[in-house]
Amino acid sequence: MLRKSYQFWLQHINPHITTLIVTIGVVGLASCLSITLILAWLFEEVLEKEAFGFDTAWIYWVHGYANPSLDAVMLTITQLANASVVVVIVVVTLGILWWQHHRSEAKIFAIACLGALILNTGMKLVFAKPRPHIFPSLIPETSFSFPSGHALGGFVMYGFLAYLLSSHFPKFSKLIYSLAVVTIAAIGLSRIYIGVHWPTDIIAGYGVGYIWLMLCITMLKLQTRQV
Repeated sequence: MLRKSYQFWLQHINPHITTLIVTIGVVGLASCLSITLILAWLFEEVLEKEAFGFDTAWIYWVHGYANPSLDAVMLTITQLANASVVVVIVVVTLGILWWQHHRSEAKIFAIACLGALILNTGMKLVFAKPRPHIFPSLIPETSFSFPSGHALGGFVMYGFLAYLLSSHFPKFSKLIYSLAVVTIAAIGLSRIYIGVHWPTDIIAGYGVGYIWLMLCITMLKLQTRQV
């Protein structure tokens, strides 16, 4: 029995794991596992309605820099992950990819964006965490707070775009990834600044977004290997 199990492992499971490790990399797998553990703890605390002291402290700290000029900047930044802007970017990207015959990239990009929307909507309904009301927010928000859809969706969309662009233009990969990191970080900060999200909402959005992004990129890499 043990011998058969070992042979089954070598013939069917081990090759897939090896391929997965080669595709994602040890660092990618380790980071996904680490983030998953952090998210599990965070989800448990939120479900139990536990309060995070640093949430309020960080909101007050960020809001301490508030001024009319910075208000305008943050309101502009947060629009980078608004539904209207995201739809335009997604449609244009899909059109370009399809026109350039990058069909696999177009399909996985669509799956990534749609999956991010489903994950965000489902998790908001499950956790039903209210928005912060420490000070008047700069924009009205009626949905639940946890996780941040802007953080989750922005991470997935801009992260995937950065991966695609760096794959086609490897000479500019450092610049592309740097711009993506700055954009994603700025979006998360803007949501805290304008008073519509707790910092833990942003952390959860980034965590879930990272894991989903890695899964989608892995799907694309595996599909490309097969082709």
